[in-house]
Amino acid sequence: MRIAADGTWFHEGGRITRAAMVRAFSSLLTRDAAGRHWLVTPAEKLAIDVDDAAFIATDMEVRADAAGCPVIAFRLNTDDVVLAGPDHPLRAAGTHEVPAFYLAVRHGTEARLNRSTYGQLIDHALTLSDPDALSVESMGARFSLLPA
Repeated sequence: MRIAADGTWFHEGGRITRAAMVRAFSSLLTRDAAGRHWLVTPAEKLAIDVDDAAFIATDMEVRADAAGCPVIAFRLNTDDVVLAGPDHPLRAAGTHEVPAFYLAVRHGTEARLNRSTYGQLIDHALTLSDPDALSVESMGARFSLLPA
């Protein structure tokens, strides 16, 4: 199995077109400390080739928790919603010219923010902070949007 950089899943060279099957497989996906992805079932553990990230963040929404603090919710290509925060940090990678943003999902896996979601996040950050110190806050955690 393979997950392409655009989030498309393949099995034995053919594209998996059933969204329910992708969602089911994605719930069994893990990534180990060496960065390898695995599909783990009670019966077996299968290696999965992942071109970039296992998931794609396709949309985001800024919400407020009960205390009025910001919470950034990301919708994934699997229809999961992940709330950025201490358990699901945002990570800036790439370069200043070509940045890439990732969100921790579960079991070591990550979602790469697609272009429009990255644009939404930057627009949100620009309303909050100095462009030279671009950052966002969610669930009490602060994340720099500047690649190291």
